[in-house]
Amino acid sequence: MNERIVIVDDDAIILRGADSTLSGDYKVTCLKSGRMFLDYVKKNPVDMLLLDIRMPEMDGFETLKALRDWERESGHKKTPVIFLTANDDGESETRGLSMGAMDFIRKPFASDVLKLRIGNLLELIRLQNDLHHEVEIKTAQVESLSVHLVQTLAEALDAKDNYTNGHSTRVAMYSKEIAGRYGYSAKRQEEIYMMGLLHDVGKIGIPDEIINKPGRLTDEEYAVIKEHPKKGAKILSAVTEMPGLVTGARWHHERYDGKGYPDGLAGDDIPEEARIIAVADAYDAMTSNRSYREIIPRDRVISEINKGMGTQFDERFARIMLRMIDEDKDYTMRQHLSGD
Repeated sequence: MNERIVIVDDDAIILRGADSTLSGDYKVTCLKSGRMFLDYVKKNPVDMLLLDIRMPEMDGFETLKALRDWERESGHKKTPVIFLTANDDGESETRGLSMGAMDFIRKPFASDVLKLRIGNLLELIRLQNDLHHEVEIKTAQVESLSVHLVQTLAEALDAKDNYTNGHSTRVAMYSKEIAGRYGYSAKRQEEIYMMGLLHDVGKIGIPDEIINKPGRLTDEEYAVIKEHPKKGAKILSAVTEMPGLVTGARWHHERYDGKGYPDGLAGDDIPEEARIIAVADAYDAMTSNRSYREIIPRDRVISEINKGMGTQFDERFARIMLRMIDEDKDYTMRQHLSGD
């Protein structure tokens, strides 16, 4: 594969010997100091670093620490490191291995031994990378299957309600959009999307005649509807691979002022994702047809969200929702985001 190997040593004889031994099989770069290497690695790919321990100005341990600090800050993957040492020093070896070095090679080294050690270690790295790649593929396949299953379940749930078809998907999309604008990472945006898809899963246990009743519900029927967050949380608690799903299902009807249900949580005691979903859910409820009314006009939706800031909604997420509505001059966001 012509891996790129960098050798750092202040001894010119060691550099020439290592270069002569390895350059026929690998792309070899020789540098005389740790500082030169730290400048080099920021601009060039490195598959393996052979690093001398005893060097003036910056020794091998200091160089490795600086390298790991840069890799952590920049998000760069860890460079495989092998220490070169003329000392038979167990303490140095323990220190180097604890810092993440792969191995130690004694100086002066025999050419054949150096080639075998480097070849074996690079083969190990290739096998580890292949395994990691296979795990990533399988993980992606499982995640894709999970998303498909969740989407299918959400669609089956929405099909129970003649008036809100697509509700779960829209709430998921609005929630993801709010989360993204608030600064959530891509991974957290996907997580809240999944929560949004299944926030109403507890309605599976609600009789169809209540869900699809034309006109307003009686107090007794409304009490049954209010059980769906608990039912949803109970259903999703069994999905141990995605524990966050419970958050959206149980607490999306909590209110910022503590007057919501099922637990009467208030303010920051309500999980942040649930506060986001609450705004998205309310918006979709107002902008969808219901058995007892048609879509609410845009100006009134804005007024209702403004009125709910600090009482029904967390003001931060309500303001993001209002910005989204303000950008939606034609009042067609539900089609643009959900693909209706």
